[in-house]
Amino acid sequence: MSMLKEFKTFAMKGNVLDMAIGIIIGGAFGKIVSSMVADVIMPPLGLLIGGVSFTDLSITLKEAAGDAPAVLLNYGQFLQHVFDFLIVAFAIFLLVKAVNKFKAKEEAAPAKPAEPPAQEKLLAEIRDLLKAKS
Repeated sequence: MSMLKEFKTFAMKGNVLDMAIGIIIGGAFGKIVSSMVADVIMPPLGLLIGGVSFTDLSITLKEAAGDAPAVLLNYGQFLQHVFDFLIVAFAIFLLVKAVNKFKAKEEAAPAKPAEPPAQEKLLAEIRDLLKAKS
């Protein structure tokens, strides 16, 4: 039973839960970026380069023979994945840059001094009164 409790403690630590949440959100973010690349960026880019689609680029290593399919080197798929990665990396860079900028503004803002507790105010008044009497 000790190992089960140990595992429960490990699994419920904040870091593990934060990581799980990050992975789930990252997966959803990846789908959004993939859609942006495939549906928004690639069509105009394909139009600019003459309608060529990266995903269709390949080199035939061996022609199809009978029932055996052709052996293809799909370097277009690779280029598409590299392009997707660069866009994701750039989006994350912009996100981190924005968060750091926000944190810098937060840290640069002068902190308002905290109001002293009532007990300290009272002691300060007593001190001032004693100084005034002497």
